[in-house]
Amino acid sequence: MSLEGSEAPDFTLESTNGDELTLSDTLEDGPTVVVVNRGHWCSFCAEQLQTFSEVSYDLWFHDNVDIVPVVTDPIGPVTEMRDRYDLDIQLLADPDGEVAEQYSGTEQTSHGLTGIAAVYVIDTDGQVRYEQVADHPADRTQGNWVRYFIRNGFEDPFEG
Repeated sequence: MSLEGSEAPDFTLESTNGDELTLSDTLEDGPTVVVVNRGHWCSFCAEQLQTFSEVSYDLWFHDNVDIVPVVTDPIGPVTEMRDRYDLDIQLLADPDGEVAEQYSGTEQTSHGLTGIAAVYVIDTDGQVRYEQVADHPADRTQGNWVRYFIRNGFEDPFEG
């Protein structure tokens, strides 16, 4: 089931900065990018998060965009992931996969319950303007593309 064009499910999760983050609160200032990751062990996830970390300050400063990565692990391993990859963004722990299930879904793997990797761009009205659910663990939307998408009025910058 695609969420594109519909209202994004609201959620509150624990952040690696020690606070809780609620999606609807982030939308008060600007769009939000929700990135669903498989787990702290996923190298493809780490690589993707690094691309979002690289553009996060620019998107926040110029466009009031928050990057909200949701990782289907407890807060301890999620914090270790943030630190290991020296990410400039805070990660959210979704240990039971409840938020991932509402977005891209979950699956049982050799690592236990994991989220299916996905990216969502949500506008200030809470509408999902972009959705990309990975067909393969390496199939990922990168941070720079999302920056262009948002600055191009929520339109694919490479079409037309």
